[in-house]
Amino acid sequence: MTPAQQPSPQHSPLRRHLLAAGLGSALVGVRRHAQAADAPGHEWRPWPKQKPTPALDLPLLDGGRWRLAEQRGHPLVLNFWASWCGPCRAEMPALELMALRHAADGLRVLCINHRESPLAIRRFTEAIDLSLPVALDADGAASAAWTPKLFPTTVLVSRSGRPLGQVLGELDWAGAAARALLAQLLAAA
Repeated sequence: MTPAQQPSPQHSPLRRHLLAAGLGSALVGVRRHAQAADAPGHEWRPWPKQKPTPALDLPLLDGGRWRLAEQRGHPLVLNFWASWCGPCRAEMPALELMALRHAADGLRVLCINHRESPLAIRRFTEAIDLSLPVALDADGAASAAWTPKLFPTTVLVSRSGRPLGQVLGELDWAGAAARALLAQLLAAA
């Protein structure tokens, strides 16, 4: 076979076989994962020293209220998300696992939903079996005060109630970058 007659990599027998076997999407996923491993999917932004800590008092999906003022003494992870946000959905299981692993350290994780109905939120949380508390930011005011309205955004708050910074974008909460941020959070007064 001359080079012009050889099948291109796009049309190789192996590729056709994998596509026929339903593994084509797996190849795309592997390729995307390899690209994602080269570049972080998040950005860390320290909280500006001059910026005051916004108030946070929201209703919870399952009833009651969540108030920042009542959380003193606990390191906090405030995750601002929406169910239509793919990266938000992707990081939820790792957030829950992190909360379980660090419960003995006093860590509290709150998922703050941006402007969705309780029905939509409940459908999502039940589908992934999420047990973390979910607060309702029905008008988007909390998201506006705490984030640049990029989802997901996660704010780390020290035991004293002062924000340390924001994680913009998806973070693997079981990975090395998250462990370093959590060590900083757990050590902060």
